[in-house]
Amino acid sequence: MNQNLINRAQELRNHGFTTGEIADELNVSMDTAQWLTLQRKEETVEAEAPVDIAINWNSLGGSASRLRYVAAALSDIALKHGDLDLVLGIATSGVPFATMMADVIEELTGTTTCLSIFHPKKHRTNPTNSDEGAISNNFGTVEGKKIVVVDDVITSGDTITDVIKVVKDHGGEPVVVTVLIDKSGLKEVDGVPVESLIKVSQLR
Repeated sequence: MNQNLINRAQELRNHGFTTGEIADELNVSMDTAQWLTLQRKEETVEAEAPVDIAINWNSLGGSASRLRYVAAALSDIALKHGDLDLVLGIATSGVPFATMMADVIEELTGTTTCLSIFHPKKHRTNPTNSDEGAISNNFGTVEGKKIVVVDDVITSGDTITDVIKVVKDHGGEPVVVTVLIDKSGLKEVDGVPVESLIKVSQLR
């Protein structure tokens, strides 16, 4: 595993990031994030790293126009599944795509498209004490809405499974999940199709 990735994970931990936040920031699984933070800087790594692929999409994240192009592509994919009333971005990295997608979908359909944010349980200091993530009260409500769920990367699918359950429990109708990169190979979660711009497959 790349020593720079180990150093970055440990810097994030030193700044108070939770394991879930480190996983999101580095676009790796929770297991990989935990492993990275347990390694010693500048020493030979003895324990075997979890099988994972680190994703770096800095060239997109650093440019609003590039993010909008990706959001437009994700919006096009989402709209083929029907009408949408609300775009639900998974914090943190799904929010920029969701924000731009709400604007793009509004432009394409001529209808008002709401925006909301989902906070996954893995971002909590002790995620084992949390049954599920939470929908922010500061944005649009999901009740009675046809929803596209948006994230940057699917690694295990646990967060997507959680958000689908929470949305349904709150009276929303998840229509489709869209992501930039899918590392899990998910086709659907609880009957909700999962669409990605890029699928990553690991050859063994």
